Amino acid sequence: MPALRDVLVTTVKPNLFDFDRKGLRELFASLGEKPYRADQVMKWMYHRHVTDFGGMTDVGKALRDKLSAAVDIVPPKTLFEKQSSDATHKWLIGMDGGNAIETVFIPEATRGTLCVSSQVGCGLNCQFCSTATQGFNRNLSTAEIVGQVWVAAKHLGNVPHHQRKLTNVVMMGMGEPLLNFDNVVRAMSVMRDDLGFGLANKRVTLSTAGLVPMIDRLSEESDVSLAVSLHAPNDELRTELVPLNKKYPIAELLASCQRYAARRPRTSITFEYTMLKDVNDKPEHARQLVKLMRKVPSKVNLIPFNPFTGTRFERSDEAVIRSFQKILLDAGVLTTVRRTRGDDIDAACGQLKGQVLDRTRRQAEFRRSLEKGQADAA
Repeated sequence: MPALRDVLVTTVKPNLFDFDRKGLRELFASLGEKPYRADQVMKWMYHRHVTDFGGMTDVGKALRDKLSAAVDIVPPKTLFEKQSSDATHKWLIGMDGGNAIETVFIPEATRGTLCVSSQVGCGLNCQFCSTATQGFNRNLSTAEIVGQVWVAAKHLGNVPHHQRKLTNVVMMGMGEPLLNFDNVVRAMSVMRDDLGFGLANKRVTLSTAGLVPMIDRLSEESDVSLAVSLHAPNDELRTELVPLNKKYPIAELLASCQRYAARRPRTSITFEYTMLKDVNDKPEHARQLVKLMRKVPSKVNLIPFNPFTGTRFERSDEAVIRSFQKILLDAGVLTTVRRTRGDDIDAACGQLKGQVLDRTRRQAEFRRSLEKGQADAA
């Protein structure tokens, strides 16, 4: 939680989206108010999508006036939104300094999943991900993470415990969530709070490229589902695709997953595996993956690669993907193939690409490489 002495002395009023329930109660206590008043306001924010204190009719006028003078409720600004032909919905959400992030809602018959960003760009450099080509600017605040869910929930008319169109949240948008640990964990607390978005623990998923120490810390501080972006069954190939593997190789990563699973009995970890044509989709790769999956309670989610401008990768053929899946299933590994959604609006997995004022050289290097490739092809 932001230190109260810091947020209360600044000229910018605290944004209540920055606080989980514990932090909000402490903030209200610092204003001389009872904790239940914080609970009342929290319910107005997340269950009724009210951001004007004047509209909180069961809160006394004196308190409403005090809150209006001391704090704010400021959701992020939506720059534009777009709906896919398959009803997938994407929002481009404005940040400071000309930056923007993307948030995607994927409706299905039995659930609705929101893919939420944790950073402006990404500090990692996974070779098959469009976000990686944008470089990195900064971490998102708790308010900016929670605000994405709030924007989607308001648009959908979502009411926790009643009209629940938004049933799942995955921290799988732009950025590596575990590199923004405190803000992400606090935001996930709001997602799971009955006075927040009221999601069950298992319906909030954090996806990571494999920061081993932070996976261990996550298991101690938050009770959410874990997904790991694996994408290769051996260290040589994974280091090429996911450079973080050089620091935390597969054996260390799986050991941290074993520890995570041990603290969460009767749960399994999802391993994401993007299918890249002639790169990681051969039968020997499937057999290597089977051996890895025997080490931890797990399920595998095969993701058909979603292309983007300038990439050198191609999507594996459908028959190859199904053959790969069959090898895993025959070996007793629960394996699904993700249905591609929202690719006509660049909202599919791996395609998210906001507006990033890059603090690295990666965006410029990618553009130079793209221009060179176009010149060579001319």
